Amino acid sequence: MTWDWSVVWEAFPYLYRGAIVTIQATILGFAIALILGLCFALIRQSPNRIVSASVTEIVEFIRSTPLLLQVFFVYFVGPQFGLNISAWVAGVGVLGIHYAAFCSECYRAGIENVEQGQWEACTALNLSPIRSWRVIILPQAIPPIVPSLGNYLISMFKDTPVLAAIAILEMLQQAKNFGSDNYRYLEVITMSGFFYLVFSLIASAIVQAVSYWLNRRYHLL
Repeated sequence: MTWDWSVVWEAFPYLYRGAIVTIQATILGFAIALILGLCFALIRQSPNRIVSASVTEIVEFIRSTPLLLQVFFVYFVGPQFGLNISAWVAGVGVLGIHYAAFCSECYRAGIENVEQGQWEACTALNLSPIRSWRVIILPQAIPPIVPSLGNYLISMFKDTPVLAAIAILEMLQQAKNFGSDNYRYLEVITMSGFFYLVFSLIASAIVQAVSYWLNRRYHLL
């Protein structure tokens, strides 16, 4: 089989629509992961051992079960418990929650890396817990872990094909559908791989730029 540029141009609209869905799912899912992951990490710092242990077990459960299984459970089993949501909400939501568990470990590592003297300074200055976290702790904890969080962004992007299992037509599924309809897989699968590569490289460059900016801003370089 030889490369056919006419197939490339014919398949481009399909891949474009799929790419938009893929990028939207990644951005929304990662936003959920960043916010929820931070919440998990902060709750795990609670002095209440029951609360902390409960969240720890939830995080470990999410990290220890496959993403595809979680998507299936929410979308197909959820309605039996009254959870009737669209495929898009289920897919993006599960994607975000799944990666929130991993991001929470990054946040936790950053928080635990803050020097003990900083905590003592907050106490000595009589700062409220909210102000201590917002002004002192998190600005020192987050910049060093940005590269690790960026790795999860790229991993999430590459995991979006899982959403095809609940009929969300992301890029790879669009490529597969086009290939099965036209009996041409070489061009569309190659183009999909190229797009994943380009997005990953762009995302990596953005993460590095954000990491450098945050470290400069908070004088951590």
